[in-house]
Amino acid sequence: MIDILHLSKKYGETLAVEDLSLQIEVGEIFALLGPNGAGKSSTVKVITGLTRPTTGSVRIAGFDVTIEPVEVKKRIGYVPENAILYESLTADEYLDLAGTLRHIERQKLREQREDLFALFELSKNDRKKLLSEFSKGMKQKVLIISALIHNPEVLILDEPLSGLDANAALIFKEIIRRFAHGSGTDDATRKTIFFCSHVLDVVERLCDRIAIMNHGKLIAIGTPQELLEESGEPSLELAFHKLTGGADIERSTDDVIRALSQE
Repeated sequence: MIDILHLSKKYGETLAVEDLSLQIEVGEIFALLGPNGAGKSSTVKVITGLTRPTTGSVRIAGFDVTIEPVEVKKRIGYVPENAILYESLTADEYLDLAGTLRHIERQKLREQREDLFALFELSKNDRKKLLSEFSKGMKQKVLIISALIHNPEVLILDEPLSGLDANAALIFKEIIRRFAHGSGTDDATRKTIFFCSHVLDVVERLCDRIAIMNHGKLIAIGTPQELLEESGEPSLELAFHKLTGGADIERSTDDVIRALSQE
């Protein structure tokens, strides 16, 4: 469903992504992880068509994101890490705009909007407020709903749990599972999830496969269990730290505590 082939992205002389190749299947929940500056955001921007690759290609559902961007955008739902909403609109107006841009029939849009608002516990009173009055978590719910409302084939999620309360996060994780698994034995209902998050315990429990980048390069890929075995660590958090060359946690912490304790 998502085919990334020899993707590289440069900004001036800075190589943000170097020769990245990944294949993500229908029905798979796939995580892309990495420290700050590893190249994750640049990869997501290319996948979603927000920027062009320097070299290489990305295809979603068979369509090249550079050559056929409109066809790609029809098939994806995207929750960006730092989105800018039209804060002069109400939540109702924003979802109407999102649905209209997706060419969703009016009655169907209204029904899906109502169902999703109810699922994420946004009341009718909330929905009449301007988005400028919303908390971060409430804005995140609106972003998620706008990504789901057209029932996309592919969900691209960059820190989607940011700001969500525990109940909303639980609901959203269940939606991701159901999107991936589909309904019954019909493969046509299965979706593909591309997931970026720093909440590694969630990634470990939720994702089928995980890729880890560092300094623009792919350094590890596999199931959560395979990455634990490769690193020899008991948790994904510790495996990630080891595979990305993190500092010795105990020694570094001791040094900081000792320095802070000195008069």
